[in-house]
Amino acid sequence: MGTVVDDAASVEFHAFFERHYAELARLAHLLTGEADAADDLAADALLALWHRWDRVRAAGHPVAYARGVVANLARTRIRSAVRERRRITLFWPHRGERTENPDVAGVVDVQEALRRLPFRKRACVVLRHAFDLSEKDTALTLGVSVGTVKSQTSKGMAELQRLLGPRSDARRVHAAMAARGGESGGRNR
Repeated sequence: MGTVVDDAASVEFHAFFERHYAELARLAHLLTGEADAADDLAADALLALWHRWDRVRAAGHPVAYARGVVANLARTRIRSAVRERRRITLFWPHRGERTENPDVAGVVDVQEALRRLPFRKRACVVLRHAFDLSEKDTALTLGVSVGTVKSQTSKGMAELQRLLGPRSDARRVHAAMAARGGESGGRNR
């Protein structure tokens, strides 16, 4: 049995959910690089918001708060994945499965380069450029200063340019060789 206040909060949260779920899932996808995890992270963030909805809506910036929750959940997921990889590396010996000349052109894209950035740089670049947030809104979302956002965004963009530049050339070379010699066949993607 809900009260009028509970019903109003429920309606308000439902509207917030409908308006921002897709954006939060997109943010989670760009931060983690995992499409499958994006919906789960957005749903977990919104569940956390629902449990604190009275405080969140009173704070004045519920969207910034929601983005911050998604960023924290993404950070936790990435850290868990790193710990898991370390455990696997310790207990699963490498079997010489390395290739001499990997097909770099087939695997390089912006998401891969983003995954290589440290989390704070990645979060600043994604929020500033993919979500067009201001420096102030990005700082509010991540709980850092505007100066930190400026610095991390600048460094992140420079690192992305460094990561993508040489690989872009490799992609063109590969395309030119494929056009000259035809399809090499048998390559799985």
